[in-house]
Amino acid sequence: MTTTRPGPASTAADGPSAPAAFVRVRRLFETGNSTYYLLLGTTLFLVAFGLVMVLSSSAIENYAATGDFFGAAARQGLFALLGVPLMLLASRMPVSFWKRWAWHAVLIGVGLQVLVVFTPLGVDHQGNRNWLNLGFATLQPSEVVKLGLVIWLALILTRKQDVLHDWRQLVLPILPVAGGSIGLVLVGNDLGTAIIMLLLVIGALFFGGMRLKHLGVTVGAIAVLGVLATMASDSRMRRINAWLEGYGGDYYNDLGWQPQHGLYALASGGFFGVGLGNSKAKWSWLPEADNDFIFAIIGEELGMIGAIVVLLLFVVLTIAFVRVIRHTTDIFARVACASVMVWVVGQAFVNIAVVLGLLPVLGVPLPLISAGGSALVTTMVAIGVVLSFARKQGSTR
Repeated sequence: MTTTRPGPASTAADGPSAPAAFVRVRRLFETGNSTYYLLLGTTLFLVAFGLVMVLSSSAIENYAATGDFFGAAARQGLFALLGVPLMLLASRMPVSFWKRWAWHAVLIGVGLQVLVVFTPLGVDHQGNRNWLNLGFATLQPSEVVKLGLVIWLALILTRKQDVLHDWRQLVLPILPVAGGSIGLVLVGNDLGTAIIMLLLVIGALFFGGMRLKHLGVTVGAIAVLGVLATMASDSRMRRINAWLEGYGGDYYNDLGWQPQHGLYALASGGFFGVGLGNSKAKWSWLPEADNDFIFAIIGEELGMIGAIVVLLLFVVLTIAFVRVIRHTTDIFARVACASVMVWVVGQAFVNIAVVLGLLPVLGVPLPLISAGGSALVTTMVAIGVVLSFARKQGSTR
């Protein structure tokens, strides 16, 4: 008499009568990898925390505009419900899947961004043309471009490993594709998103093995071009000057209003905060309280303790990314993971630095926490890509 061991399709834990749908959902979480669970758990906690803070920071403004306290939070919740299964689905995909779809992903993102910039479908918001009107909803294609660049740069740098010593081999196709993508975002006047995309590209080149002297020259050239682009724009120069002068004087009621009231909110929170839901800044004093300046509301309502907890969560996220990078031997996985890390953690750093007054206002949201459906879903899918690499690394790491 022979016995058969239960296979993955029917485990003892599932039981013979377990519903098929339950078994499929349960397998999405099966991995046995501590790094996988660390990354997944931290991401889900940040998303849940973000939903609470979006509700708290948007309720008053939303009620004043529509008569509904929960409208913005409900929309964010719907995007979170979409993002979670997409993230888990992405975590099950093999590396070959991402390689096969790399070119498609970046071309789709660039194509959508072209529609934003050069067609009437593009929507302006506070001087930035970075949204696509789909009729039933709006989409931010630059977020799709970020995700496309992550996968595409990983593919290109994997194929170029034997010629990394020759910078000319990297110019094509990285310069026209990555540079063109960033250029399209700059045409829409979204400087903050363009900076994050630049960080993403530089991170990919560094972890992909580009020689440091070539990378240094690249960064230097980008810095020079950035200074020239800033000097060529009156609005950007005014923003820089307002920041350098501390947002006082003539700037207070204009460019200084948002950053100054963000600092007031942080300062009024003290060590323990005024309590969840008790923010005064969100009563029409702080623009974009649920988006770019949600960290100020966190500091006001939850105090220094809450702000430090958020910082620590992004530190934990960074540790999880680094563990995946260290334990992978696949160049594609290493570059893609590093790109996502630079994107998510770098954007969090920029957002928090802006709220603290360490950088001029750039208009980038706090990843996984700020309101914004496109940013939330694409960031979760990007983390799902990293989870797909973490899941392959065994249960002992």
